[in-house]
Amino acid sequence: MSNEKHGSDRDDELLKFPSWHNIIPPIFFLVVGPVVTLLAIGGVWYYFSPKFTDVGYMPEQPVHYSHKLHAGELKIDCRYCHTAVEKTPWAGVPPTQTCMNCHNAVKTKSPKLEMVRQSWKTGESIPWVRVHKIADYAYFDHSAHVQVGVGCESCHGRIDQMVEVWQSQPLSMGWCLECHNAPEQHLRPKDKVTVMGYTPSPGDKERIATEVNPPIHCSGCHR
Repeated sequence: MSNEKHGSDRDDELLKFPSWHNIIPPIFFLVVGPVVTLLAIGGVWYYFSPKFTDVGYMPEQPVHYSHKLHAGELKIDCRYCHTAVEKTPWAGVPPTQTCMNCHNAVKTKSPKLEMVRQSWKTGESIPWVRVHKIADYAYFDHSAHVQVGVGCESCHGRIDQMVEVWQSQPLSMGWCLECHNAPEQHLRPKDKVTVMGYTPSPGDKERIATEVNPPIHCSGCHR
């Protein structure tokens, strides 16, 4: 009988959890849980944000057009092709006529320009793939930005160094508000909006628009 009792006591002791097990729930709920949650939120915040999903977007275009050659080496002003950028909300995709202004006489037999020549003959537009796109529920006016001195490279990056155009900025609401909250840091003289690699020169400060008050309320961009 005594042996059975001692055996039962030993079994009970074996079934008991060590006292240090009591700290596991607090550690899990107060340390591990919050850390994992914060890591998950941070991961979603970054990896699902435009900074990760959109920056670097570089679609294949139907015609190989090098901005590095045209805007960089040949120094063609952005407004030669994007003629509406100073007057309308849209920069505009240049029509085939703009290409043929030069290519009627330059590289007239190049196989790389066959689609351009066919477009010119048939009147059918070249199916360019849009790279920079603001969400449909947001409003953006190119002319409003250009006319106060926001440089092209502020949003599009060093386009003069791109063989193929890619998206260099996230174009997200938070990114836009960084500029709207401190516009003076992003402005330049209006006659230098298309200058790539712009650095202020003596006298520029006096020629920069000072009465700029970009909207930071919702209806400024969501109309």
